[in-house]
Amino acid sequence: MAPIVNNLSIVLFILISLFLPSSFSIILKYPAIINFGDSNSDTGNLISAGIENVNPPYGQTYFNLPSGRYCDGRLIVDFLLDEMDLPFLNPYLDSLGLPNFKKGCNFAAAGSTILPANPTSVSPFSFDLQISQFIRFKSRAIELLSKTGRKYEKYLPPIDYYSKGLYMIDIGQNDIAGAFYSKTLDQVLASIPSILETFEAGLKRLYEEGGRNIWIHNTGPLGCLAQNIAKFGTDSTKLDEFGCVSSHNQAAKLFNLQLHAMSNKFQAQYPDANVTYVDIFSIKSNLIANYSRFGFEKPLMACCGVGGAPLNYDSRITCGQTKVLDGISVTAKACNDSSEYINWDGIHYTEAANEFVSSQILTGKYSDPPFSDQMPFFLTLKF
Repeated sequence: MAPIVNNLSIVLFILISLFLPSSFSIILKYPAIINFGDSNSDTGNLISAGIENVNPPYGQTYFNLPSGRYCDGRLIVDFLLDEMDLPFLNPYLDSLGLPNFKKGCNFAAAGSTILPANPTSVSPFSFDLQISQFIRFKSRAIELLSKTGRKYEKYLPPIDYYSKGLYMIDIGQNDIAGAFYSKTLDQVLASIPSILETFEAGLKRLYEEGGRNIWIHNTGPLGCLAQNIAKFGTDSTKLDEFGCVSSHNQAAKLFNLQLHAMSNKFQAQYPDANVTYVDIFSIKSNLIANYSRFGFEKPLMACCGVGGAPLNYDSRITCGQTKVLDGISVTAKACNDSSEYINWDGIHYTEAANEFVSSQILTGKYSDPPFSDQMPFFLTLKF
């Protein structure tokens, strides 16, 4: 059998040599990542701003302590960067621990919206403000590099990284989901064009700053989050076949349809840009609809919360908190095995679910334009 194994090894080596250089050079070779968004990709900005705290069991699966992420471990953006052989992104607002921004910076903040924040917003860091932070970051970094020579070279990106780097954007969930607390479905749907006008204006600002490679993630099935089911799904006639709130998913679908059209329009308007639209909704919907096939046991129920089945979610208490509810002291604890759950705390996904989503993104078949004709990101061969 030895000659056969050796021959197979040679064939594999030849195939890897033929395919890896082209696909990796086209897809993976970004010198830096600039990220904008909300809690789906926040690695610590809202926490660093002192607006909120996250306590154990957040972070328990990978970091062994809270990392500023709204998850038990890693986010989609962490898995994507890992496959690109880039370090996890430091949050822009985190000034401690000698943050290194050579390979990029994260401006995403939990609770953020595309539309400007208002006095009741969870986060003041709207998409427009995050872009302003980026512009400030860029100008200050260039200034420091020009004035101090090589002193900051290992901490800050060189000027050409701003045109060669990848700008990742995952925002809009809070605009849609939050609107349902004060608007009817028809009103929410009617507000989508103005939301996307603000989004498009932000893209143009990034382009003017030299951004040419842009990844846009659409929003997921918001009606399948325990938080929204608990609030808006008490009437079973408002739920779909999977137990998700139909109105929220309808709004997410229309938002995504118009976001996709806007992305294509932007690409046509700026042909020297490379705009990739990623269909997160389809990936997450497929995961929820076929959860057992992908190794999960709980498609909607939160791992960390209180109340037990079917949702294990109570809006009065967040994961890790201890409060007196109805005269009884309760603690929102984590489940025994978060890898069995898609939902972590009623709003955000578990690390296991994030890993699944990122693996599907990296097949390329959920993107426009697709890159599925090239070797998938997640194919890692070890010898």
